[in-house]
Amino acid sequence: MHPELKAHPEYFQKEIVQLADNVYQAFGFAASNVYMFVGDDGVIIVDTSETTAAAENILAEFREITDLPITTIILTHSHRDHVSGASVFTEGGAPEIIASKRYSEDSLFVASNHPQPVKAMQVRTKRQFGIGLSYPDEIVGIGVGPGARPLKGMGAGALPPTQRIGDEGTKLNLHGVELELVMAPGETPDHMVVWCPEKKVLICGDNFYRSFPNLYPPRGTAYRDFDTWADTMDLLMSFGPVVLGPGHTKAVFGAEKIQSDLTDYRDAIRHIVDETRNGMDAGLTIDELAHKVKLPDHLAEKPHLREYYGRVDFSVRAYFVGTMGWFDGNPTSMAPLAPKDEAARFIKMAGGAPTVMNFAEKALAEGDFQWALQLIDRLLAVEHEVEAATQLKAKTLRAHAVSQINCPTRHYYIQCAKELECGA
Repeated sequence: MHPELKAHPEYFQKEIVQLADNVYQAFGFAASNVYMFVGDDGVIIVDTSETTAAAENILAEFREITDLPITTIILTHSHRDHVSGASVFTEGGAPEIIASKRYSEDSLFVASNHPQPVKAMQVRTKRQFGIGLSYPDEIVGIGVGPGARPLKGMGAGALPPTQRIGDEGTKLNLHGVELELVMAPGETPDHMVVWCPEKKVLICGDNFYRSFPNLYPPRGTAYRDFDTWADTMDLLMSFGPVVLGPGHTKAVFGAEKIQSDLTDYRDAIRHIVDETRNGMDAGLTIDELAHKVKLPDHLAEKPHLREYYGRVDFSVRAYFVGTMGWFDGNPTSMAPLAPKDEAARFIKMAGGAPTVMNFAEKALAEGDFQWALQLIDRLLAVEHEVEAATQLKAKTLRAHAVSQINCPTRHYYIQCAKELECGA
């Protein structure tokens, strides 16, 4: 296991953190955080966690602080890890549920008039988050959340908004608590932040967390607009917060620290954009750029930009495809051979399948895991000794997972290895 990941269980210990007078963060109970504002005669909840079980645990802790009724739930965005505990926080009542007008129900759980690859995304989501992997041997954390967390009621408690906020935003006075809801697209186009000017507390959703941003998740997603996300960092800084409440990871305290961290985040995103765009203009292919573009050292070494959750090379590929489409400009790429055909020709040229298998085994033994995987996939494409090749791929994936700092990548390798071992 990567040494930096070994510290994640300690970092994500459950706690209720007081951000300011009558403002609290429930941290470490689930993948995402829940926030509570306590007013004169009622409570406002911001985001509701990823499962009903986690929401129940958080609500029990909040009820140790106040027994005032929950009258309002605010959703920063529509990702299921932020909305799935809503039914728990209603406590059988009918609180107002506020979201942006751009809010859209998760296609993994809600039928759509426009067909989507739901099954594929469900499979890849399970792999990315390591759902079903053992703790702490296989999963130690998800990059921006704890690995040990209750998964009962995943997606079960989501409720539709009762009030939608337009792009102009709005100001609210709820039980004496002044709040501003402001559109701030980033990880999602429906993102909305919650600003409490009196206490200078800003709940920023998933626009910032302690990791390089997840500009592209391996579970699959529509293009996340990089330039818009970077611009939102400037918006967040313009509030002048002294407390920043992320959707994941611990709150950040101190105006200077917050400004510095958000500046780093903005500059990292813009660096990826600039370097990728310049490379594209120079005629480099998507694969060349994925290996070439790196964060500068002064950003890469920052704890809030380590690749625990997002990856730089994933982001480069996403920007390329999101702005120019799948074609990388090389005429050879216009109509490549079918994988099975290419594999058969490669294997013949290499001296036959047994030779390729020997090279794959040698690559695994030498720690050249990516090369081993690419050789094995060619063997599988031509159905050569499928059982032996399958088990060799599983073994290689497990070995490759050990050194990964990126949790989604680590989980994906291990989960796919388990599927291969079980014949899934």
